[in-house]
Amino acid sequence: MHIPRSPVGRGRFAAMAVAATICACVLSAPAPAPVRAPAPTRPPVPGPADGPAPVDAAPPLDWSPCPETPGFDCATAKAPLDYRRPTGRAVDLAVIRHRATGPGPRLGTLFFNPGGPGGAGTQALPQWYELFPEELRQRFDIASWDPRGVGGSTAVRCFPTTDEAYEWLERIPFGFPVGQSETEAWVDAYSDLGRLCEKRDPELLRHVSTTDTARDLDRLRHAVGDEKLSFLGVSYGTFLGATYANLFPDRVRAMVLDSNIDPRAWVDGGAGADPRLTTFLREDVDLGSAATLRQFLDHCGRAGADRCAFSAGGPEATRAKFERLMLRLQERAQGSWTYARTVTTVLSSLYAIDPGWYDLAWTLEDLWVRRPPQEPVAPEGTLPYPAFEQIEAIRCSESPNPRDPRRFPELAEFAYGRAGDLGRAVAWASEPCATWPATAASSYAGPWNRPTVNPVLVVNTLYDPATPYQGALAMTRQLANARLLTVEGYGHSSVVNPSLCVDDYERRYLVDGVLPPPGATCRQDVRPFGESRPRGGVGTGGGGTAGGTNAVAPGGNRVDGPWTGRLPSTCSGPTAGAAARGARVPDSTGGEGPCEERKACPSGRRGTERR
Repeated sequence: MHIPRSPVGRGRFAAMAVAATICACVLSAPAPAPVRAPAPTRPPVPGPADGPAPVDAAPPLDWSPCPETPGFDCATAKAPLDYRRPTGRAVDLAVIRHRATGPGPRLGTLFFNPGGPGGAGTQALPQWYELFPEELRQRFDIASWDPRGVGGSTAVRCFPTTDEAYEWLERIPFGFPVGQSETEAWVDAYSDLGRLCEKRDPELLRHVSTTDTARDLDRLRHAVGDEKLSFLGVSYGTFLGATYANLFPDRVRAMVLDSNIDPRAWVDGGAGADPRLTTFLREDVDLGSAATLRQFLDHCGRAGADRCAFSAGGPEATRAKFERLMLRLQERAQGSWTYARTVTTVLSSLYAIDPGWYDLAWTLEDLWVRRPPQEPVAPEGTLPYPAFEQIEAIRCSESPNPRDPRRFPELAEFAYGRAGDLGRAVAWASEPCATWPATAASSYAGPWNRPTVNPVLVVNTLYDPATPYQGALAMTRQLANARLLTVEGYGHSSVVNPSLCVDDYERRYLVDGVLPPPGATCRQDVRPFGESRPRGGVGTGGGGTAGGTNAVAPGGNRVDGPWTGRLPSTCSGPTAGAAARGARVPDSTGGEGPCEERKACPSGRRGTERR
């Protein structure tokens, strides 16, 4: 989801914000007590169902060393803009890989999508690479790419200059609008953005859907010489994976979907529909984020102030303290820290336990005692093009949202009523789609249960603020041949909230084709607030700016949360800020321990070092 945020003051850097994508589940679902078992799978539906469009064989990629990323190779692939017209206009796809390191025979290429929509794989893969289990790095070339419309590929770019993009961002209220004046400014700005984008390249806007990207992915599979696809998709990448699996069910070798979107809720009748609820409310992101916030406050309260700065000595007292702080900020901002900025910061900081939860506790405590929270340092040098419109170009073209902007204040109050303060941010995150001018020319809307030649592995934490656990239940139920691995923990994805147990199961599945047993569970490697921590978090060197929120990640990478100097996010969620679509979700860990010994650790390993 995309929630504008202006970090430090105003001005060019002030316009930066987090960009995140999110999902949730059924709109009528009760308040999110985690469900433990998937519902029975429906009988599979065979048949082509908008199956593969015929394309010419993709030529091999011409790899060369990446000039700015030592150890990686880069290439550019060509794909038809419109697969129904393969000889027409073409788009470029920027591709990156790290060769298999050995020892052991190479198994092919493992394609990785970091989420979004709008996540640039050429930037994410070098930052994530060392997090892949060692055996995967030994046996696979690991590759990613910038999807069409994004980054170094043929990109949606609605402003002629970077300065003009930041000037537009200055018009957006921080986080989400509060009051009539801010609401009018928000709606007017996004209406203008849609017109600007339509004017620049209307043809491209209609050909950046997930379906187009799934066809591109199959073309890349062919270009690297793999008979079948091996794939790891995180957050929005799970929807991409589900789309590929149903367009090309006979070409799935192995597919891991981590932090899952409910496919039916995402498409909800197709791109041209006018639904009652927004994408993220249909996906229950408001409920998932509220449930995760409660876990944060309860763990903080039990930990005490020596390990969680915001603790009031117990869960109930800490929750009451948070509610009083929100009410106080609604009445009067504290410097640049408005109610909306604080709510958005809370939401994005829940993605990663370490250091995100530690840093969030310090930020809330600073506000509580009326002390200015520590701010990130503005990046040096020329600011990158913020590329915020690339998120909307993909999501708004294929996932339907209410088309009347006047409905969003009511939707925000609906979400507040069922999910509290975070609900308002989640509801407003989809408003840019109300006036978006383009509808995808090709958008797969189901069925989702075409039998794949090999099973799919679905992974999800119980308390995920961006892709709630119910989304994984829905994904497992809707796919014809899937197995769910439940992570008894917190945060968005097992990549940024590590678990050796999950690593072991994914390694055995991707290398040997062995699924976890039915009902398998894992725990995370680190407990929330499990130790006293200096301000700034572990691995950040402490200090005032370490792990700060609302910053722009180096290189202008899009991030689904606050930049912590560590990893990009993986998500599809509501913490997308209008500005810096350059911040990212921190690397974090949480849970009750590394693995659950019963079914959790295939190799019986424990510890915190990834192998």
